[in-house]
Amino acid sequence: MANNSSVVGGESLMRNINYQVIIVQVLIAIFLWINFLLITTFFMKDFFYTTMRYILFATTLLSDCLVLIITNVLLIFSYFRLTMQMWLCLVFYLLSTLYTFVTPVTLTSMTLERYVAICMPLRHAELCSTRSALHCILIIHGLSAIPCILDLFLFASAMVNFHKQYRICSREEFTFHSWHGHLRSTVSQFYFLIICIIIVFAYVKIMKVAKAASGENKKSTWKGLRTVILHAFQLLLCLNQLWCPLIEAAILQIDFMLFVNVRYFNYITFYLAPRCMSPLIYGLRDDKFFLALKYYALCGLYKNNSFHLTN
Repeated sequence: MANNSSVVGGESLMRNINYQVIIVQVLIAIFLWINFLLITTFFMKDFFYTTMRYILFATTLLSDCLVLIITNVLLIFSYFRLTMQMWLCLVFYLLSTLYTFVTPVTLTSMTLERYVAICMPLRHAELCSTRSALHCILIIHGLSAIPCILDLFLFASAMVNFHKQYRICSREEFTFHSWHGHLRSTVSQFYFLIICIIIVFAYVKIMKVAKAASGENKKSTWKGLRTVILHAFQLLLCLNQLWCPLIEAAILQIDFMLFVNVRYFNYITFYLAPRCMSPLIYGLRDDKFFLALKYYALCGLYKNNSFHLTN
């Protein structure tokens, strides 16, 4: 009787895991298709790839696509218990870490761009040029690479033949000592603090301008403020994923199945959910981008005079 019970429980568990994996694959396929459509729209009009906020928007889309693809590959490998050499796992891990940080740092830059546009309109063209956008992208990747450089130093402390071993690729494989996890957590919390300070600063400054504005300027300013609020919510979800490793590591010491369920919840809530908000913020709320998206999504069947005037 006990044996039968354990078998049924195991089958039920396997069905749940299958169901979860299928949900993830469907969500990722939908998000990648939407992002591909948005990226295609971005490159179809020179107005978009010569304007800083759209360039940064495209950077978040590309970053999100890379994170979704890499994490999904690792999820499939982990689910089917497939091993890989640890040097390859390290490459996946570093890329995942890099672009996990790129998204919130880029969103912070987009918030600062809205701050400049609303609070310093006379200097917006100078500070937010195409050249400045390219420099900004380099700075974003440089700042986001700091945790990766730290992980490389930690990896150097591993045993000599570690990089040649075949193991299931996961973040825990690169935590050789308990203080490694604490150090990563400290770095993540530092990023969290700095980004929160920048968001609050931009929000307060834009709020002051919004209260003092009038007419069309007031309408535009309040729209910019709502965009900052949406960015703040998106950043909150993104930044929470920086805390996930610390929470998961603590739960792993308590119960493995609880760890699996929590990691699945974190992946859906803090990895997938924030990456569906960028299309909502710019793909639907931005009038110019929405018109272009509608035009290309319908293969040119939708026509609008304002779209062609800005083409």
